[in-house]
Amino acid sequence: MIYADQAATTKMSDAAAECMCSLIREAWGNPSSLYAHGQRAKEVLEQARQDVASVIGAEPKEIIFTSGGSEADNQAILSAAALGRKAGKTHIISTAFEHHAVLHTLKKLEKEGFTVTLLDVHENGLVRPEEVEAAIRDDTCLVTVMYANNEIGTIQPIREIGAVCREKNVLFHTDAVQAVGHIPVNVQEDQIDLLSASAHKFHGPKGVGFLYARKGIRLTNLIEGGAQERGKRAGTENVPGIAAMAAALREANAGMARNAAHMTAMRDRLIEGLSGIPHAALNGDRDHRLPGNVNFCFEGIEGESLLLLLDDRGICASSGSACTSGSLDPSHVLLAIGRVHDVAHGSLRLSIGEDITADQVEEIIRAVSEVVQYLRGFSPIWRDLTAGKKAFIL
Repeated sequence: MIYADQAATTKMSDAAAECMCSLIREAWGNPSSLYAHGQRAKEVLEQARQDVASVIGAEPKEIIFTSGGSEADNQAILSAAALGRKAGKTHIISTAFEHHAVLHTLKKLEKEGFTVTLLDVHENGLVRPEEVEAAIRDDTCLVTVMYANNEIGTIQPIREIGAVCREKNVLFHTDAVQAVGHIPVNVQEDQIDLLSASAHKFHGPKGVGFLYARKGIRLTNLIEGGAQERGKRAGTENVPGIAAMAAALREANAGMARNAAHMTAMRDRLIEGLSGIPHAALNGDRDHRLPGNVNFCFEGIEGESLLLLLDDRGICASSGSACTSGSLDPSHVLLAIGRVHDVAHGSLRLSIGEDITADQVEEIIRAVSEVVQYLRGFSPIWRDLTAGKKAFIL
């Protein structure tokens, strides 16, 4: 099997799995308890908080552990909105290609009287800082822009956007689920106020994540019932899962430069090879993208058929976000960068990991080329295109 869907989830690293299994057996106490066994769990919890904070340039008290990126996104945005409403500010700026954890939360706020501006991300899938600045109004309470897109992998100019927001005294949140553990992230240097991350995207366990909230930002509780996480997230903490997340993040951070160099070389070979397929196009900026992300559209085919036939050949890939894989609608991300519906339906996302080999890359190129040709052989759309009844788009 060739696993090329790392953006959907990653396999737990040995270090994370061993850490989690060990603590399930040895530190299963409640960290809120005062006796020694509970305090041992508390020590593990706080060491994990310190480890996570150090990787992103934060202070331990600025880290809140959550069930994952979606919860962290929700708490960050709803907290900023609540603070804004108290100050008479009910305008939020975001982009058209955010993860649905962000977009659906913004829809909820619109029903509650907030105004949302969704910025264009242009054909290359990049937000322009000057357009963020131009969109900020006197009543803007939050800018939320993802660090790296989960489908097309484009890395946004976060540091420049953060500087604009800090100058304008507007809170800045970034969904960094695809970025943390893969590229350098520093909340101080990037001037980020709120950041969301999820463990299973960097070889940690599922169901664990964290929210960074800059000191002084008052969070709105999503879950009531206890004083855990300084009263901001009730419920007994998943100490083994949290510690495993910290172990995975430490490991990812230590090997980041080496892994990124390898994945970038493999990514570029994939782009080169798939670009040779007629009427195919890379989605997103060629260079400002995650080391392991390759996203293509192939005219005249359906992405679902492509995925199923690749699966038959032992290649795991996707056509976009795993969170929307059951939808028949084309990717909102691809529509946001200007792909038309017919083309967006024929998309393929390959997200590779640090263990990908050159031989596997060549096998992916060969398999995709052959499957695309096969599918086009009985596609009525392709037949109309080649007969001149319809004009090619790509």
